[in-house]
Amino acid sequence: MRGRSLKQKVLELLKLEDLDQAIDQLCQLPSRHAINPLFSFLYNRDEKIKWRAVTAMGAVVSNLADEDMESARVIIRRLMWNLNDESGGIGWGSPEAMGEILTCHETLAKEYSQILISYTREDGNFQEHQLMQRGVLWGIGRLAQTNPELVMDAVPYLIPYLDSSDATVRGMTVWALGLLGVYEVQPNLDQLKKDESELKIYIDRRLIKCKVKELVEEALGKKNRT
Repeated sequence: MRGRSLKQKVLELLKLEDLDQAIDQLCQLPSRHAINPLFSFLYNRDEKIKWRAVTAMGAVVSNLADEDMESARVIIRRLMWNLNDESGGIGWGSPEAMGEILTCHETLAKEYSQILISYTREDGNFQEHQLMQRGVLWGIGRLAQTNPELVMDAVPYLIPYLDSSDATVRGMTVWALGLLGVYEVQPNLDQLKKDESELKIYIDRRLIKCKVKELVEEALGKKNRT
């Protein structure tokens, strides 16, 4: 199965009601066959398809890394190229996919977590477009769910994003900082306690609507429980 028929097959799987079943079937395909269609769906206009592609990319590349680590590194480098100005394009979905892959595979996480952090740094590979910043912040937050110690260095670079004019950027930053549980950022979070701005965020394989202030309440609640 190749070309359009393969891409259509992957799309049909991403549309399945049962995401676990979809991922199981995608992982049964040869990894190299599944990767290219998944790349194409990272910038799908349908948010559900885009995020399912992100989730699937994490599982497929993690499996590939267990079989052939160098091939998995090639996928990571391809995502990095998409985020490079020299690529000539905009890497929609690439930081999210990178964050998901690193979350799914600890060895890759240890190798590339600092690269992911570098996309928040003005002295690094800073992403100027707010839509790309959303993806980077989500990727860091996602990795913080499993290996917070690998992205703890991101904290000082995350704090300025709390002042973003983009509500989703602010909300994603709050979410990531809450997962990192750093006590020193509480004053920074306090300033957003009344932020009524709404956003959508992909958590536990679901797109949910919430307000920035609700994410602040959750983040501060986590800090109080630690």
